[in-house]
Amino acid sequence: MKTHRVALCAALAALLMLPGSPALAAAAGKANATDRALVREMIPHHQMAVHMAEMASTDGEHAKIRRLAQRIIRTQSAEIRTMKRIAASLDVTPAEMPMGGRMSEQMMRDLKTLGLTEEQSGMAMDMHDLHGAKPFDRMFIDMMIPHHQGAVRMARVELAKGINPRLRRLARTIMRDQAKEIRTMNIWRKAWYGATSPAGGVPTS
Repeated sequence: MKTHRVALCAALAALLMLPGSPALAAAAGKANATDRALVREMIPHHQMAVHMAEMASTDGEHAKIRRLAQRIIRTQSAEIRTMKRIAASLDVTPAEMPMGGRMSEQMMRDLKTLGLTEEQSGMAMDMHDLHGAKPFDRMFIDMMIPHHQGAVRMARVELAKGINPRLRRLARTIMRDQAKEIRTMNIWRKAWYGATSPAGGVPTS
């Protein structure tokens, strides 16, 4: 009898967590201050990366940089669409992409919630520095690596403090993909320009 009760409870639990079930919807809709700050800021953070990658996809001097740029555009644009849907479900309005390194008061509040400084976020940069840069690929790497580092740090905070299951899954993906790209860009920079990025590698904190 006990075995049957355990099996029945397990079956009911699985049924409740099927896609479209009320229990799953309730879990997906849960969010705390960390989740809201993360989704509000990661959207413009990704938009900055896409903007830089769009320049690199045409101006990149190495084919490897142009291919990386195209991958960034593709993957981060898809993640932006996902985050916008999550933001809408949480009644969160995404922040505007900072221009010229100028961050809004809302952004500063969100970074404080996430426990990060402007520099640690990778958003306090002027993307106009990439226009006409020579050598372009070195400047692209030196801007994209700290930007990726910021995304990794933000994702790490989400995994430590966030509760929204969709954002936590996305954070794991961001950490995995962008850490890999940081390592790849540093390999290229050393091969092409004699040293890795002054920003370093995958952040440990």
